Amino acid sequence: MKSTVFYEIAILTSFGLYAGDRVKYIGASSSGLSGGLALISHTPTSGRGPSIGLKGRVLLVLEDNPNKVGVRFDKAVYGGNNLVDLCEDGHGYFCNVSELRLEPPGEDVDKLILESLFDVLKTESQKEPLILFIRNVEKSIMGNFERYIKLETLKDLRLVVIGSHTSDQQKEKGSASSSTFTKVGNNVTALLDLSFLDHLASRMEDHKGDGSKASKLLVKLFPTKIHLQQPQEEALLTDWNRQLELDTEKLKAEANRQQLRMVMGASNVECDDLESIDIRTHILTKEMLEKVVGWGISHHLQKQSGLVSRNNKLVIDAQSLQHSLTELQSVQRSPARKKSLKDVVTDNEFEKMLLPEVIPPDELGVTFDHIGALDNVKETLRELVMLPLQRPELFVKGQLTKPCRGLLLFGPPGTGKTMLAKAVATEAGANFINISMSTIASKWFGEAEKYVKAVFTLASKISPSVIFIDEVDSMLGRRGKDTEHSAMRKLKNEFMASWDGLRTRERERVLVLAATNRPFDLDEAVIRRFPRRLMIDLPDADQRAKIMKVILAEEDLAPDFCVEELAAATDGYSGSDLKSLCTTAAYRRIRELLDQEKKDKERAKATGVDPPQVEAGVTPYIRPLTMADMRQAMEKVRSSVASDAGSMMELQQWNEQYGEGGTRKRTTLSYYM
Repeated sequence: MKSTVFYEIAILTSFGLYAGDRVKYIGASSSGLSGGLALISHTPTSGRGPSIGLKGRVLLVLEDNPNKVGVRFDKAVYGGNNLVDLCEDGHGYFCNVSELRLEPPGEDVDKLILESLFDVLKTESQKEPLILFIRNVEKSIMGNFERYIKLETLKDLRLVVIGSHTSDQQKEKGSASSSTFTKVGNNVTALLDLSFLDHLASRMEDHKGDGSKASKLLVKLFPTKIHLQQPQEEALLTDWNRQLELDTEKLKAEANRQQLRMVMGASNVECDDLESIDIRTHILTKEMLEKVVGWGISHHLQKQSGLVSRNNKLVIDAQSLQHSLTELQSVQRSPARKKSLKDVVTDNEFEKMLLPEVIPPDELGVTFDHIGALDNVKETLRELVMLPLQRPELFVKGQLTKPCRGLLLFGPPGTGKTMLAKAVATEAGANFINISMSTIASKWFGEAEKYVKAVFTLASKISPSVIFIDEVDSMLGRRGKDTEHSAMRKLKNEFMASWDGLRTRERERVLVLAATNRPFDLDEAVIRRFPRRLMIDLPDADQRAKIMKVILAEEDLAPDFCVEELAAATDGYSGSDLKSLCTTAAYRRIRELLDQEKKDKERAKATGVDPPQVEAGVTPYIRPLTMADMRQAMEKVRSSVASDAGSMMELQQWNEQYGEGGTRKRTTLSYYM
């Protein structure tokens, strides 16, 4: 029996394939293994067999001929078989190991490892006592009935099983406390950490309440329960947080090294001193590590005269990999590097669906020059928003100069709040994410909260960025209404929790910018998260004149056209109303031109003369805009907001209580308005 086991290990070591492996058919190699680069033929020489790129699973390893393996391919193969009744007809095929490439370990291999673990526990616990630690036991075990049954069968072994679990109430409160369940079988001496169970956690619905089915099963499986609470004393809490930071760095380093080993294995590269590399500060993606390995190989080849290989793999030193990691971090920290939205790596389907909603700053097409008046507001926005985004190094020292993370623009409709938000993003060079209920709402329970979380994680990846919420009162209105659905309340809670999480990351240049016509409908907790609140009021005569000059900058005006006279005659008009007024006046000239052409055609028809033809590509003469056009347009376009309306009184009162420069005195609106 021992000879058979050792023989199977020899096959695995020599050729790297065994039953259960996922492989891809790459065809016959023309030059053998040469540093992992092989020239392959694109079609089987005999016309039979799998096509290039077809994937499958190794089902049979021949002991008498280890160069051949039986593979069950995902699709039917021309000339295929059933591998001696091991798979369906036409899907099996015997291939040479040189024609196959091992695919990276996936979920199926991890499941195989997990199943093998229980067998190892039964064997090793007979030799010495063990401790098995399972992180997040509810997701790791309770979501899989087979694992639950296998875990129950371990009760007769010399084994202590410890499982950690954080309740939903603790997650919502953001507490660091958790529960530890213990299942004792016998004495304890050795420790086994089952950390990779987190990656195999099956998706299951959240169960609320201590009386849920999952909680009852947990209590049954783990009769001993220990509550872990974070310390209340400041000194102990400091040590607690320091230990959590060290554990986090350790977990990041372990995850990065594991991913780095996989990338190096796929590239036929080895490193003898991988543990000496410092990779504990950031979570590195596969794409990043591929760059690290490529740069490390290049650096190693440049400084080494002789190459060392082992098992047909290039051996490089840790210094080369550390050098490439340093280069990668310097490139990512470079302020001149502009991250393209196409290069953003999304972590889940929610970020991927939100990515098309992001507008790069060069595509917004709105600057402060397109907005007339509001000079004081522009200066405030430059100081509060644009300067921290453009010069973050000025706000590193101290706590009082931390950049503003939330800004509320409120005022009557049509005063330019949305244009100001776009101009801020353009001037600061920040990506613009326009969020509305249609963006984050979902008919599936619980997915709206995931969309909200994805908004902030995506904004962090593409920073500097501006999260803009127009009509914010419709999304983050006051809670506690009898007509409010519980799903909407959870969405608001998740939004504010993610927002607070964003505020704790000081280096991320992300701003939440909101606009509303009804700030008095906002929840008090939302108002607190907007430390700066600016009222965009109706323009006065001087501001209306500046707005009109911006609107009419590219128009032909009559010599007697007077912008100041027009500004004085449009009291109560908002910026949007002035734009509609000028548009209506401009169309009057076009209507006159069309009427004149119609009269000329009728006159020519009556006299028997050919009507004048409009030449293609030739712009007809359109007379300049006159004050008469504007006066006639004013008869059609009126102001959309009355300065003495009840809503304006409410806005002014709210500005006095919460806005910039207000008195902060709560006053009661008069019954007579």
